[in-house]
Amino acid sequence: MPQSFSLTNFLGQLGYFAGQDRAALKQIAATAIPRPAEAGETLFLEGDPCIGLWMIEHGRIKIYKLNPQGNEHILRILGDNNTFNDVGALDGGTNPANAAALSDSMLWVLPTKTFRDLISKDSGFSARAIQILSRRIRGLVGQIEDLTLYSVTVRVARLLLKQTEDPALSGIGVTRAALAAHLATTPQTISTALRELEMTGAIQFDRHNIQIVDEELLRSIAML
Repeated sequence: MPQSFSLTNFLGQLGYFAGQDRAALKQIAATAIPRPAEAGETLFLEGDPCIGLWMIEHGRIKIYKLNPQGNEHILRILGDNNTFNDVGALDGGTNPANAAALSDSMLWVLPTKTFRDLISKDSGFSARAIQILSRRIRGLVGQIEDLTLYSVTVRVARLLLKQTEDPALSGIGVTRAALAAHLATTPQTISTALRELEMTGAIQFDRHNIQIVDEELLRSIAML
């Protein structure tokens, strides 16, 4: 497929660019930088200069932080037609977290200058950016609520349900280590929570697979 055609159509599917006419999308596409990535590849590190807004054409990306001991905490897992590193692109500062590819991926980077020019010159774009960032702030508040107000068992139940609903998570095998990294706990604690959920009849699990047996029961445990 011709790059300009496919990239223009791709941009039109992203929330930031909804409502832009085709001529404007072509101008924006002309500044975008292709960035293919292999599974396991680090895209950028926290504290490094932000080069722009990242856009996922296809693939799975994790956004994560490392504690002083080097343990990983996954903040978000993103899939096709998602954007990330919005904050760094918006304020022109450094990357607020690390990012790595979980699968072979095709990404595009909209340079910080292009992103900030759109913010300053296009009121419609600015309004959409506010809406998108507001939703993400609500999501972060929800994460903080989960981590501070609910037990690990409830948080595991919520994440397992989210995996069935979120396309970005549905293709990724859930291991105890991955759950622990996402829920800011240890694999041993995750194992205890999984055993509790299995005893209720909500799930079945072994070393390599977690299967939801009773979604309604799991939803009630998750307090949803």
